[in-house]
Amino acid sequence: MTGKEKVLVTGGAGFIGSHTVRQLLAAGYAVRALDNLSPPVHEGNHEWPSWLPDEVERLEGDVRRPEDWAAALEGVDFVIHLAAYQDLLPDFSKFFSVNATGTALLYETIVARKLPVRKVLIASSQFVYGEGQGLCAAHGEVSLPGRNPDALEKGLWEPVCPLCGGPVETQPLRENHAAPNNQYAISKYSQELTAIAIGRNYGIPSVALRYSIVQGPHQSFRNAYSGVMRVFTLQLLNGQRPTVFEDGSQKRDFVNVTDVAGANLLVLKNPEADYQVFNVGGGKAWTVVDFARLAAEVTGRKIEPRITGEYRVGDTRHSFSDISKIQRLGWQPSKTVRESIEEYSSWITSQRLEIDYVGEALRNLRTSGILKRPSPV
Repeated sequence: MTGKEKVLVTGGAGFIGSHTVRQLLAAGYAVRALDNLSPPVHEGNHEWPSWLPDEVERLEGDVRRPEDWAAALEGVDFVIHLAAYQDLLPDFSKFFSVNATGTALLYETIVARKLPVRKVLIASSQFVYGEGQGLCAAHGEVSLPGRNPDALEKGLWEPVCPLCGGPVETQPLRENHAAPNNQYAISKYSQELTAIAIGRNYGIPSVALRYSIVQGPHQSFRNAYSGVMRVFTLQLLNGQRPTVFEDGSQKRDFVNVTDVAGANLLVLKNPEADYQVFNVGGGKAWTVVDFARLAAEVTGRKIEPRITGEYRVGDTRHSFSDISKIQRLGWQPSKTVRESIEEYSSWITSQRLEIDYVGEALRNLRTSGILKRPSPV
């Protein structure tokens, strides 16, 4: 017995998980990692990554299995639930079996076994907002529905006012709104609802963090279906032009994984965060094409992006978060987008890249009908 408070980190061998584990250890916690070590994040050989510290207690298991939750939660004080299935592939049920059912099983196990878990942190995503809210000259602030498929078929990218069809100025995403419009976002929002409502009902302090696009080393290059930094960096280092969808003017915000791990630790012990939802983002909106050009600059490749005019089904046009709420708890992003690209490109050059992961992902997206091109006029 160490006498240390113990934290279970699900997805502990993954990208955000491994960085969170390191900060937990540095803060004096004992850590248990639960991970299924499955592709595409991992190689699929049931081996734990080399960057996971030796002090971590390791448990291979699946959040869809009640018996694995029972073993993982034994003797645990806190839970940071990061394990998830992501991307936009059309295997819809898997998003809910992993994300929604996995989270329900977490709370079910705690309640059924009367476990003294003191707090649960759920990893959510800014994409639960869907298109978010826009400012219309005629109607003020309006909630934006998902973009009309007919408009996308015509290459009309910008969302419009749902009341008059006029132009809108997209607003920063605030925590009092949610309108998920794809399978991943819906499943993540269901995790939030489960955590806050069931946590409150059964006296299990819970908090959900809506991460913006997280960047940094250890982000799996095998999972190249999303995450523009890994996609662009891999392409640039291979001498390829970065692939930019739509017209490149869509806005995103990016946050370094070290800062995300810091946010996880901050809310873990702060009772002011209980039963609330917080954005965790970089605090600045970037167009995707500007981000691609910065990635080219950082990697030393004088290569202009290739704007394809394609679009992903269920994707959002603009997504950038208002982070003032978590800033009031004392959190602040400390690393720049440039630093994130530098860190990732430095790490990725030390890895063994067997195939063209981005090329394969793009082919799969087009074959599955997720990546489309507008119809000719």
